[in-house]
Amino acid sequence: MPRPRHCRRIAYLPQANYYKPRGIPLSTLQQITLSVDEIEAIRLTDMEGLYQAQAAEKMNISRQTLGRILESAHKKIADALVNGKALLIKGGTIELADAASDAGPPHRFRHGPGGQRQGRGQRRRRGGH
Repeated sequence: MPRPRHCRRIAYLPQANYYKPRGIPLSTLQQITLSVDEIEAIRLTDMEGLYQAQAAEKMNISRQTLGRILESAHKKIADALVNGKALLIKGGTIELADAASDAGPPHRFRHGPGGQRQGRGQRRRRGGH
């Protein structure tokens, strides 16, 4: 049985959760799903220019885990750009950190309408509750 995933701390939720090539009907496009933690890893390392160790600390994960998340995200984004696929951003085992202070307790983020869990890849509670 695999180990349970740690919650990945996310400081910002994306402003948009869907991107597609212009001029191509959505019904004809293949779709790639990026998790919210993959977008956060991209934001911290590629946009803010943090080293992987610093970004991993902010996300409450190991540097090696951050490296795997980045590798996965880069492959998905490259596939979408090169092959003209749509990108959907959703899911992930995350907790939303207070944007004003990284030292404060994180706020839980629920997915889907009414905060319903939608299967695999959802947030987990600490302490086994």
